[in-house]
Amino acid sequence: MELWDIMNDKGEITGKTAVRGRTMLKNGEYHLVVHIWVVSSDGNFLIQRRSEKRRLMPGEWAATGGSAISGENSVTAAARELQEELGIFAPKGSLKLMGRLKRRNSFLDIWFIRCDADISRLRLQRSEVAEVKWVTPDEFRAMLNNKQFHNYGREYFRAVFDYAEKMADKKESV
Repeated sequence: MELWDIMNDKGEITGKTAVRGRTMLKNGEYHLVVHIWVVSSDGNFLIQRRSEKRRLMPGEWAATGGSAISGENSVTAAARELQEELGIFAPKGSLKLMGRLKRRNSFLDIWFIRCDADISRLRLQRSEVAEVKWVTPDEFRAMLNNKQFHNYGREYFRAVFDYAEKMADKKESV
């Protein structure tokens, strides 16, 4: 049983919790979700295809991530999800917050990490992840245009590509 902290419309924890899959969030109640974008030193994206056994978005190429569990802050949830799903350890300070989006019933924090992982050495959580691959920004855009990647929205992807490009221009350690 996974518990989520319930947040108000300002992103503040209310002290209430929800049981994942059992508790319906009311209007004005939110939970925290994190996405983690792994970007190589040459600007490529590590993407994952979800397991066919997943209830939501089975078999789709999508961002690494998931919901924060009760008691976790955003960066802790991002580091846990990255470790669980891909086997990538995020040293303290390596995850950089791009920003927060308010969704229908969640706040979505988008994180970046610079990592040149060898995909043959990753430990995938097979119940969540079917496969991973590195794609160039152009290949990623083509996947989006061909509807081969989950559609999080035009503004979402514009922000992701802009942030990744800014990282590359500044050679930031992300």
